[in-house]
Amino acid sequence: MKRRLSRPAAICAALFTIAAASAVRAQPIPPGAAPQPPERPAELKPPRPAEEVPVPPQRPPELTPAPAAKVEGGKSVEGKSGEIKPGEGKGAEGKGAEGAIPVPPPVPPERPSDLSGEAVLSLKVAPPDDEACRVRLTRLGVAFEPLAPIAEGQCTAPLPLKVTALADGVVLRPAATLTCRAAEGLARWATEVQVEAQRAFAKPLTALDIGGSYVCRGQNHDVDAKLSEHAFADAVDIMSFAVTGRAAVAVKDATDDPAEASFLKATRTKACAFFRTVLGPGSNAAHANHFHLDERERPAGHRLCE
Repeated sequence: MKRRLSRPAAICAALFTIAAASAVRAQPIPPGAAPQPPERPAELKPPRPAEEVPVPPQRPPELTPAPAAKVEGGKSVEGKSGEIKPGEGKGAEGKGAEGAIPVPPPVPPERPSDLSGEAVLSLKVAPPDDEACRVRLTRLGVAFEPLAPIAEGQCTAPLPLKVTALADGVVLRPAATLTCRAAEGLARWATEVQVEAQRAFAKPLTALDIGGSYVCRGQNHDVDAKLSEHAFADAVDIMSFAVTGRAAVAVKDATDDPAEASFLKATRTKACAFFRTVLGPGSNAAHANHFHLDERERPAGHRLCE
């Protein structure tokens, strides 16, 4: 018959058993009894010691800097050979560097004389080639002839033309001095004016009365204003239109003749398609009696049509 332990005795026996098992687990594992981790991959191993790291090759002789100049008697003396001897030209670390002058860094070449001082003012930019434009003028039926370059201070026109007549025998009175592009704009606009003359009067346009083309002056004849496009032969002023069998149609703010009013409005509107600037009656007092047409270039192709 198995002896039954009392409750206190049973608790003590259980505690003894747990302590004995813990002691067994705490004992160190003898070497070789546990599995070892695999060897570290070669790509993850630390780099070789510094003495084993390869060094770059020596600098080629052709890339070696020139020898430092030495001072003798207050004068700089260049080395006789174009090579640097060992220990020379190395500053404080090299041998024989006492009294050496560091080689200055290279400097850019001097500015050409034709780009310095007053010579800059004498430089001239080659004018644009107008040959293709002149071919177009001929095909448009424009009568013109080349003029000598214009240069009056800042007023210039390297390739001006004397324009005497447009298509369909439309005469310019007097002849206009214009750049080729201004002459082309005038010629193309005049073909539209001819259509409007036939529509309004059932008569052909015969002449354009010119108030001015090239003239060296400021805008609106103001001597303190910046130069007008007239100063570059890039503008023309139209004072009136000659139509067969009737009095000339003068440019003005208002007229009692409905046909004239319609004609002036239509021709002014169509001018905006051929010129970058169109001014006339109502724009300002300086343009109350004529249409000012010019080819002034503005940012982003902006046009002024008033």
